[in-house]
Amino acid sequence: MIRLFNGVIYDPAQKIDGELGEIWIKDDKIVEKPSAKKIKKLKAAGELEEIDLENKILMAGGVDIHSHIAGPKVNSGRVLRPEDHRRDNIARKGKLRSGVGSTVPSSYVTGYRYSMMGYTTVMEAAGPPMKAKHIHEEFNDLPFIDKGFLVLSGNNYFVLKFISENNMEALKNYLGWLIDVTGAYALKVVNPAGVEAWKEGKRMRGIKDKGTSFNLSPSEIMLALTEANDALNLPHAVHLHTNDLGTAGNYKTTLDTLELLKDRRLHITHIQFSSYGKNENDRIKFRTATDKVAAAVNKHPKLTVDIGQLVFGEATTMTADGVLEYNLHKLSGHKWVNTDVEMETGSGIVPMNYKKKNLVNGIQWATGMELFLKIEDPFKVFLTTDHPNAGPFTAYPWIIKLLMDKDYREEYISGMHKNIDNYTDISNLKREYSLYEIAAVSRSGPAKSLGLKNKGHLAPGADADIAVYKSLENKDIADVFAHPALVFKDGILVVEDGELKSDKLLPGRTLMIKPEYDKNIQAEIRGDFQKFYSMSIDNYAVTDNYFNKVEVVPCRSKA
Repeated sequence: MIRLFNGVIYDPAQKIDGELGEIWIKDDKIVEKPSAKKIKKLKAAGELEEIDLENKILMAGGVDIHSHIAGPKVNSGRVLRPEDHRRDNIARKGKLRSGVGSTVPSSYVTGYRYSMMGYTTVMEAAGPPMKAKHIHEEFNDLPFIDKGFLVLSGNNYFVLKFISENNMEALKNYLGWLIDVTGAYALKVVNPAGVEAWKEGKRMRGIKDKGTSFNLSPSEIMLALTEANDALNLPHAVHLHTNDLGTAGNYKTTLDTLELLKDRRLHITHIQFSSYGKNENDRIKFRTATDKVAAAVNKHPKLTVDIGQLVFGEATTMTADGVLEYNLHKLSGHKWVNTDVEMETGSGIVPMNYKKKNLVNGIQWATGMELFLKIEDPFKVFLTTDHPNAGPFTAYPWIIKLLMDKDYREEYISGMHKNIDNYTDISNLKREYSLYEIAAVSRSGPAKSLGLKNKGHLAPGADADIAVYKSLENKDIADVFAHPALVFKDGILVVEDGELKSDKLLPGRTLMIKPEYDKNIQAEIRGDFQKFYSMSIDNYAVTDNYFNKVEVVPCRSKA
C-alpha cells in the first residue's frame, strides 16, 4: 500500500477545496484508510510506503474530453507536416522510446507529454468507423494514459437512411452495433448534414435547411441522434461539432442548436469556434458573441461544453468538417489534405500559424477566454485546445495561468493588436479561477460528463490516477502545472519532478462501451453495406487481437 499524506486536496467531485489530508492506494485503486491494527501489520511487514507531500497540491489525474491523438487523420497530419518533426524531439531513455513532433507528435510522445502534465485519461475526438482498426493500433502505442474514441455518426449513410425513413428503432440498433464493432466510447456528430451536402457539391447554412439526397435538415439529424443516444443509455451525451463552425455570425446557429436541444443531454465541443459575432459594415467581420452564448450555456440544464482555446503559434487544423478545411485552405493559401471516407464522413487538414498581433486570431483567442470567464459553473465548461486545431495540448499550463492570474492576463492582452478591445470584452473581465475551479474544468467535470465514475476524483474506489503539484507560493503557475512533482498512474509512480521514470512504460487502458441492441441489425444493413462499401461487412469489426488492455465502462442505468 501507499500512503500520500500532508497533501492539500482539491477534489470538486467531493466538494473538497484545499483541505489538508491523505490518500491511501492499494494496487491500482484509491482505498479507505486501513484500521490502526492493519497499518501496524503493514509497517511491520514492510508493505507500506509513506510519502510526505509537504503541503503540495493534490488532485486527481487530468481528464481531456476532446483531443485528436490517434487515427488516420492524425497520421496524415504527420505526413503533411515533416517540418513539425524537427521541433521538440524526445530521445530514447531506458524503456522509453524516442519520438518527434510538436503539433502532431508521434504516438509515444503524445502519451509522454500528457503524463508529464499530470493527465491520465484522454479521449480521441473523431474516429471514422471504417478506420477504427487504425485507431486501436495507435492506442496500443500511446503509453501511460487511458484512452477511448468518439465514433463519427452525423453524416453516416445508414444514420441518414434510417432517420429519413423515421425508423428510430433501426437507428438505435445500428448505432449500438456501430459502437460495439468499432470499440468506440461515444457518438461524435460533426456538422450534421453539412458534410454530406459538401460531399454532394452543395453548401448548407444554419440548422433548418435541407440539402442532401436524403432531404434531411441538421435539426432532424440532431433530434434523432440525441434521442437514440439516450435510448441506448450511453454514458456520454452526443458530442457535437456545430454547423457553421468557424464563420462570422455563427453564434446564431449555436443558439438555435441549444434551443432545439434544450431538453436533451448534449456536449458541444470547442465552442470557441462556434461563438463569433459579425460586423456587417466593418472590414473585420469577426467579433466575440460570448455574452449570448455563455448565457445560453448557463441556463441549459443538461449541457456541457469544452472551449477549444486558441493558442498563438503553430497548429495543425484537422477535422471531419471537410468544408471548414476547404475554407481555411482558400483563406490561408496553406497546403491541405481533404478526404472522403466512403459512406461515413469526410475530413480535411490545414496547417495554421496563429499570430498574437493578428486581429482575427486575437478575437478568436479572446472568445475562448471570455467563455471560460462567463460560464458560471465549472462543471459545465472544460479545458481543451481541440488539439491540435487551436494549438497543442501542451499549452494547458499556460492557459491555466491566464485563467488564474488576471494581472498576467491583462499584461498579455497589452501585447496584442491595438484594436482588440473594439471587438472583444476580455479586458473588462476580472474573474480569476481558483485551484478548485481548475480541478473542476480539467478533472472532475470532464470525467462526470463522460460518465467515468472511477476518474476525476480521489474517493475510495477511484482509479489511483493522481497528480501532485508544487505549492503555488512564489512560483510561476504555468511552470507548476507543466512540471508536476509526482504523477501516479494505476498506483504506480510514473513522473517525478516533471520527468518520466525511464524504467516505467505502462500501456494504459482502452475505454469502450458495449450497449444493448438487437444483433439482427447486421443482417438488415448487410445488403446496402455489401453494395456500397469497399470492404465486406464480415471484415468490418475490430477483433480482439487489436486490443491491448481494455476496460468496458457500463452504460447508464435505464432508470
